[in-house]
Amino acid sequence: MDNSEIFSRIDHTLLKAAAAWDEIDTLCREAIHFQTASVCVPPSYIKRISQSFPEINICTVIGFPLGYTVTEAKLLETAAAIQDGANELDMAVNLGDVKNRDFDRVTADIRAVKQLCGSLILKVIIETCYLTREEKITLCSCVTEAGADYIKTSTGFGTAGAAMEDILLFKEHIGPNIKIKAAGGIRTRQDMVDFIRAGCDRIGTSSAVKILSGKPGEGY
Repeated sequence: MDNSEIFSRIDHTLLKAAAAWDEIDTLCREAIHFQTASVCVPPSYIKRISQSFPEINICTVIGFPLGYTVTEAKLLETAAAIQDGANELDMAVNLGDVKNRDFDRVTADIRAVKQLCGSLILKVIIETCYLTREEKITLCSCVTEAGADYIKTSTGFGTAGAAMEDILLFKEHIGPNIKIKAAGGIRTRQDMVDFIRAGCDRIGTSSAVKILSGKPGEGY
């Protein structure tokens, strides 16, 4: 697997709280140069990116990183993100609802955001590090029933990130039209290759350029 194939599956990510525009600008220039699948950025930068780099596929986050905002708030975030120019949205599920076993509420939350997204891509972050195996399996059903496009392992802000055992579990239990995004703690080229070969359509990482090219922060 060559680097260009890996880059084509990368959501080139910068979601740290103190991310400044010069860092976002570099991220976008790297994404263009290496032809990544998208940039994944804070919602506050969507409009500026869409104006400065109209050719970029912009991914942003909803209810991030804790997921426990109410559905109405997630819908307002989603509407604003779409209006500003986002093409893809990664939403965090409400883990309180998961732990309360209120999976109908989880499904309804995802479905409401997807209905607003329409044809735009919705990825659902279930934050695997906090879940039991049973909860992960049930969430595969929630994501499938709600009509989302992807199930995603992690925010990168939890206690652990992507694990191969979770990817294999997803493959067994998601619907046929649901894709998989691995994110969190992916820091080697071999990690990326392994996750892609295991069935991940997207990889979320802030380290792809450094890992694959050895040229971080060049700006291009």
